[in-house]
Amino acid sequence: MPIPARITELTPQITHWRRALHRVPELGYELPQTTAFVADKLRAMGCDSVTTAVGRAGIVAEIIGKGKANHAIALRADMDALPITEATGAPYASEMLGKMHACGHDGHTAMLLGAAQYLCETRQFSGRAVLVFQPAEEGGAGGLAMVQDGLIPRFGISEIYALHNMPNQAAGTFAINSGAMMASADFFDITITGRGGHAAMPQDAIDAVLIAAYLITALQSITSRNIDPLDAAVLSVCMIDTDSRAPNVLPQEVRLSGTARALSAPVRDALEVRLRAVCDGVAATFGAQILVDYQRGYPVTVNSPDQAGFAGEAAQVVTGQPTANAAPMMGAEDFSYMLNASAQNGFGGAYMFLGNGHSAMLHHPAYDFNDAIIPAGVAWFAALIERRMPL
Repeated sequence: MPIPARITELTPQITHWRRALHRVPELGYELPQTTAFVADKLRAMGCDSVTTAVGRAGIVAEIIGKGKANHAIALRADMDALPITEATGAPYASEMLGKMHACGHDGHTAMLLGAAQYLCETRQFSGRAVLVFQPAEEGGAGGLAMVQDGLIPRFGISEIYALHNMPNQAAGTFAINSGAMMASADFFDITITGRGGHAAMPQDAIDAVLIAAYLITALQSITSRNIDPLDAAVLSVCMIDTDSRAPNVLPQEVRLSGTARALSAPVRDALEVRLRAVCDGVAATFGAQILVDYQRGYPVTVNSPDQAGFAGEAAQVVTGQPTANAAPMMGAEDFSYMLNASAQNGFGGAYMFLGNGHSAMLHHPAYDFNDAIIPAGVAWFAALIERRMPL
């Protein structure tokens, strides 16, 4: 059977775990109820080790197979929720005001717990399965925190894999590609300082609002005229603020904030270089001062070719169908830090999409994880371990 009978038997229990986690969403690194729930379940299953507080709030469990191979494959799930008020109306809806699992991390965590239960019972593999439960994926760089806490060498990890549910992809289907799966995500704050004045006498001022309007338009020329049309890139100004609230006052200062995203490191670098150059040019044109605070965020999520192939093969075993080729997305994912750390050790890993079926999009108040895809996700995790480290 593509999905082992035991995983099918475990599915109601895993669904119960998922809904229990959904009721108590927690944010960032502050996950006391979530981490206690996960650690307690892992210990009760009989994992050979359960290490807490890795990267502040992460959990790493190890399961030793029946064979003696000196190899370790890691599987990762994220645990944190989002600061969104839930609008699903589900009977298991969030009990925490202003917080909800709007990205399906409750489902990812429950599926990895299900895989842990199955692997603890069967142990039909050689080597070690390393289960990584990560905090703070939603903007807190929990993946980086775990890497900086020695995740890869500390647990002897050779390869690492993860999946993410994907709304409006057919439920229970898998999609992956070899190369970039998710974009880098950098953020910028631009402060324009002109000379304030009366709106009726603009000749005596340096109009920071006009400069901001000109700059926003000029910044769009970066992706349209400085980046190869075949290279994906996004540069968006998302917030504008001034130091004036009067309709007849030209403000002294205008602040712009936004994000720049790319699917390769060279394009990522080019976006920053050109943004700074455009700001310098506009400042010189209008006689203003423009300061740029450019913050590097999550790097590009890049699948290693071999590991992407292994992940696709495992998915095909589960579904009985060829694994679809995934189009890269301009969203970002801090699993990229783990992939990079594994690749630096000469190995690598892969990130997979698992279809959630027709549903509200991720980060929407009406989003909910589709419990029907649990068996496929659990079986994929288990198949990776058993196929990559066979007896």
